[in-house]
Parts: sequence; C-alpha cells; structure tokens
Amino acid sequence: MREDEEREDKDMADGGDGVNPLAEGLTRERRAPPGVLVVFGASGDLTARKLMPALERLSRRRMLPPAFAVVGVARTEMDDESFRQAMRAAVPDAGPAWTELVKGFRYVAGEYAHPDTFSALAQVLSDLDDQRGTGGNRTFYLATLPTVFEEVARGLGAVGLNKAPGQVSPVRLVIEKPFGRDLDSARQLDQGLHEFFDEDQIYRIDHYLGKETVQNVLALRFANAIFEPVWNRRYVDHVQITVAESLGVEHRGGFYETAGALRDIVQNHVMQVLALTLMEPPATVDAQGIRDEKVKALRAVGILTPDQVLGDVVRAQYDTGWSEGEQVNGYRDEEGVDPHSSTETYIAMRLEVDNWRWAAVPVFLRTGKRLPKRLTEVALQFHRVPHLPFVASEARGLHPNAMILRIQPDEGISLRFGAKVPGQAFEVRDVLMDFSYGSAFLEEPPDAYERLLLDAMVGDPTLFIRSDEVDQAWQIVDPLIDAWASGEAPVARYAAGTWGPRQADQLIQREGRQWRTP
Repeated sequence: MREDEEREDKDMADGGDGVNPLAEGLTRERRAPPGVLVVFGASGDLTARKLMPALERLSRRRMLPPAFAVVGVARTEMDDESFRQAMRAAVPDAGPAWTELVKGFRYVAGEYAHPDTFSALAQVLSDLDDQRGTGGNRTFYLATLPTVFEEVARGLGAVGLNKAPGQVSPVRLVIEKPFGRDLDSARQLDQGLHEFFDEDQIYRIDHYLGKETVQNVLALRFANAIFEPVWNRRYVDHVQITVAESLGVEHRGGFYETAGALRDIVQNHVMQVLALTLMEPPATVDAQGIRDEKVKALRAVGILTPDQVLGDVVRAQYDTGWSEGEQVNGYRDEEGVDPHSSTETYIAMRLEVDNWRWAAVPVFLRTGKRLPKRLTEVALQFHRVPHLPFVASEARGLHPNAMILRIQPDEGISLRFGAKVPGQAFEVRDVLMDFSYGSAFLEEPPDAYERLLLDAMVGDPTLFIRSDEVDQAWQIVDPLIDAWASGEAPVARYAAGTWGPRQADQLIQREGRQWRTP
C-alpha cells in the first residue's frame, strides 16, 4: 500500500479530525468516516430541500461509507418507514445508491424540551453503533428554528450525547444562521451552547462559504503572484460588494418582518465575503490560520457612530413595480407584512477599514430584494492612471480598471481594462478579460450544502464560522440596529425592478464614484 493511501486510511479511522489544513481540506477528495448524521427538524423544509439532496449527491459520488446512517428527529409523528418514504420523495431523481442508503434511516418523534426524546435518541444511536458499526461518531445538525438551539444542546447534554462513548470518536453540533438577533443575544447563545459543547465541536454553517467561487477568493489571491501585489490601497480606489435578489419576500413575509436585510444577509453572508476579500495572507494554511485572519479583518472595520449610521447607511423597502416582465406588489402589500412596516428590504452602506492594507479605501456594500437580477459579486475598482496622454474624445469609453469576482449565478472573474478600438481612428474603450467556471472546468462543482455537510462529518472547520467571527460581525451591525430602533433613520422607497433608491446612489456619488451596473 502506498504511503499516501496509508495516511488517508488512518485519517478515516480516527474520524478525520486530523485533516483540516487548507492544502488538504480544500483540495483533496475525501470521504465521510463511519458515523451518524442526526438531523433535528427532520420534517422541515430545509431537510427536504437542501440536506437530503446534498446527501444523495455525496452517496452518488461514493463519499459516504457503508457504516453510515441518518437519524431524523422532529415533533411530527412518524415511524421509521414513513420517514424513509419522505426522504425518498425529497430526491425523486435519485439513483440506486440513495435507495439503498435510505433503508438504514431511523426516526425519533418527540418534543425538544422533553427528556424522553433524547433518551429514545440515545437508544437509537447505541443500536446503530452495534448494528452498523458507526463507532460513536455523531454529527448533530440543527435544522430547526434558532429559538430551540439551546434547548436541543441542553437535551443532548442531559443524556451524555454531547460526548462520544469513551471520549474517542468525535461529536459535532452544526447550527444554521441566524446566530442571535444582536450582539447580546449572540453572546447568550454562545454561552448556552458552550455549557454542553466545546467551541471546537460547534460548526456554525453559512452556505455562502460552501460556494466554490467564495473559496476561489482564497485561490485567486494566494495562489497567483500577479494579483496579491495590487490588492491594497496603493492600487485599489474602492471596493464594492453586491448581493442582489430579483425575488421579493414571497410567502416569508412573517419571517422577514423579524429579520430584515440586515440580519438576513448583511450580518452573515456579506460579512463573510467582506472578511475573505480584506484578510491578510494566513501565516498557516489551515483552519485556524484562515479563521484568525478573517477575524482580524473584521476587527479592522470601523464601527459606525450614530451620526455615521445616519449619513453612511441607507435602508429602504421595495415598492410596487415591474420584475421580470410582471407587475409585483410592494413590500408592505406582501402576505404577513405589517402595512406600516419599517423593516428594510434593501441596505447600502459605506465602511472604512483601519489597517495598513486598506486605510483610506472605502468599502461600499449593498443588498436588496426585488432588484433587476440575482447576483453576488465583489468588485475592486483601481485608481485612475495618473496621466492620460489622450485627448478626451479618444477615451470617452474608458473607465478605471476593475476586477470583478462573480460569486453567483454566472460564476467567474472579469478583469476590465482599456484597449484600442480597431480602425483608423485612435479610440480607447473598456474591454473585459473573462474567466468562467462553466467553460473552464468540465466537472460539476459540489453544491454548497454538499461541501459543508462533508466538511462537518470529516471534521474540517475551515469553512465554518468561529464564535469570535460572529461576535465581531455583530459589533459592526449592532449600531445600525440601535440607531433604527430610535426611529431617527428614515426608510426610503424604491420601485421593484430597479437598483435601489436614489439615496443609495447619492451615498456613493458624493465621493465621485458610482455603483457598478452588472
């Protein structure tokens, strides 16, 4: 047996916890070790729509071992076979590997606050260890409302499921966003979880970090000698991060009233993309090194004062308008929304970064619903050339150079630069040098949940969020929550199908800049 095969077998045998460097964790094909995935909220939408299809793809790619099982836990009354039928229905186009895998699924019905639920779960897990050889390796996935996170953690701790039998195999707790509603509640949640689980057992999942193009920010910056030297204040004039959605709140108006764009998108997705864009090269290419630098980047972001919130942040709601050829309702007319609501569906803001690399480079963020198209991108606009030796008429179509990282949906990278237009006249205008994932690689990239589920089961925390990252992100957005609670900040309006309110344009135009038009 080759040495690398022996090392991989050893990693599989110890549950995979020793494998988390980026050099291996982000590049090597891995398999989940023997174990059990326990899904709380197993009868819910997230399980059927995201988790089961991700598991099916892992099984199709032979990344799940024979000694693997899923246990669903929820309040809905079902037996094992009913749960299996529901999970088969969740992936109607699955292959034979999924049909075989589902045969071993188990189900526990019960209230999350009732001790009997966790006693029954403990018995099922013990049976699976004996019958399937899962070895006490357990990953608990909380696909529930955040209000029961602490309740489930307490229930697991009460019956000893927060620690594996014999303290040998790993036990991990995966929780979905939102991680709190503000800084205080996030800290209370952390304190409650840490009563029963150590920090290295807690995997805070943000599906944005599972996207190939988000991870490619690391590859672009740290695997290429031509980009990192210009990734700083000497060359970059400003940074724009856009997370746009063409849909409205649909039938989630009740939920959105409690969240808004700030909690739903900015505190998690936007802050994670921001951290990867701004971070310094890690001293060590592993989970700790990368996450240390992300935290340092967030700590360098200036905390807005109440006056700065009023001047450097725009919040707005979409009004009636046209989207994708159809006339649509305004936010206050949506199902489940207060007709006098002040909940924001759009945010634009200006931030500053207080460190050597980014000093005096403004960062503009915007996110919103009912915008003209769905996209997520990061744009670095470079400084203008110090002297343009052409007359103005020869460079009318020329703008500053820019690098655009397209995270979704047309994943890729574009570099904008000036080139001469063919012909007798001397005319310079913008052209794009474009890289597209779809045309450059033949293999289909893994879905974000597929990637993150495997990482959690393998024990690679690189793409998961540490508690100090959550804390720092809340410190950045908390002043906005406080200022808006006072009622001083107005709520602007914008027509559905447009790029936002005029106040957002004024925010960036007052410094002689403008939003990119994708």
